Amino acid sequence: MKYSSRMLVSTSAMAGLIILIILAPESEGAISCNDVIKDLKPCVNYLKSGSGNPPAACCAGASALASAASNAADKKTACGCIKTAAQKTNPNSKLAQALPGNCGITLPVPISPTVDCSKIG
Repeated sequence: MKYSSRMLVSTSAMAGLIILIILAPESEGAISCNDVIKDLKPCVNYLKSGSGNPPAACCAGASALASAASNAADKKTACGCIKTAAQKTNPNSKLAQALPGNCGITLPVPISPTVDCSKIG
């Protein structure tokens, strides 16, 4: 009978832990590469061969990314995603550096294929 009581207590504790995990707010690192790419996709053509001001959809996406990457874990994730995407798309470095200012925002990470993401946070 003691074995059954221990199992019941153990099962109850496990069920409580599972409920806490399910109900807990999202922890650090909630942003994904899919989010980052979706936000910056409207900027790709502009960053590769654009001129003048970035398109409104690009600035809206960059602004959404800036808001979403609010903690150190999200910034590091965003950095890695942006770095990988920049290596594949090879953006114009001057346009990439000017994008945040041209959109009137501050991005948490630079758009660069050579950024050191370990220093982001």
